[in-house]
Amino acid sequence: MTTHFFGDTATLLGRSLRHIARSMDTIITTTLMPIAFMLLFVYVLGGAINTGSPSYVTYLLPGILIITIASGISYTAFRLFLDMKGGIFERFQSMPIARSSVLWAHVLTSLVANLISIVVVVLVALLMGFRSGAGVLAWLGVAGILILFTLALTWIAVIPGLTAKTIDGASAFSYPLIFLPFISSAFVPTDPMPAPVRAFAENQPVTHIVNVIRDLFTQQPVGTDIWIALAWCVGILVVAYFFAMATYRRKIS
Repeated sequence: MTTHFFGDTATLLGRSLRHIARSMDTIITTTLMPIAFMLLFVYVLGGAINTGSPSYVTYLLPGILIITIASGISYTAFRLFLDMKGGIFERFQSMPIARSSVLWAHVLTSLVANLISIVVVVLVALLMGFRSGAGVLAWLGVAGILILFTLALTWIAVIPGLTAKTIDGASAFSYPLIFLPFISSAFVPTDPMPAPVRAFAENQPVTHIVNVIRDLFTQQPVGTDIWIALAWCVGILVVAYFFAMATYRRKIS
């Protein structure tokens, strides 16, 4: 069956994307909250926050992109939960398809939907004054980090999607992930934070990812942050993939 993995995944991906195309409220919902946060911080709170940056929206945007991804992956858990309860997985098991293609289709659907949401948020940020002199390679670097982070979080989302007892439980796991950027360098520098909060903020993955994206946007040297950010993303991805696949095998056995 593994020889059919790519074809099966592509077919199931098309199925999931058609569902999203028929229900665009998924993408609309996941972009509204990050945009609302961006409007709030830039036009209400931005004047009281000193970041040392000439443009607060440019400083803020990397954190907003992380929130966009954290908000979007909750729908992966939601869609998986519906498929589990609807008996779709049982039907797929009776067909000659690669079993892992079912999960990969959901993960890739999440990646496509999140990339669309990210593009929308960046376009709104441009209207609000975001500017970047970053070249093609820098933008590709930003895209690469965001794709890797999206895949890592999406595989985390697979686990509650397979194990949750209710729809609310399937998507509730994303709330701590959405909150995490608020205890990081996403919205304010970490220097003025109390020592315990600062220690946590400076050593959690969001801060390193945000710092790398911000440096790429502003054409600054990325330093060691890029290696730490990549290590976090790859580490989370590997661990989440292992536990998600183990959970999936137990569910279909």
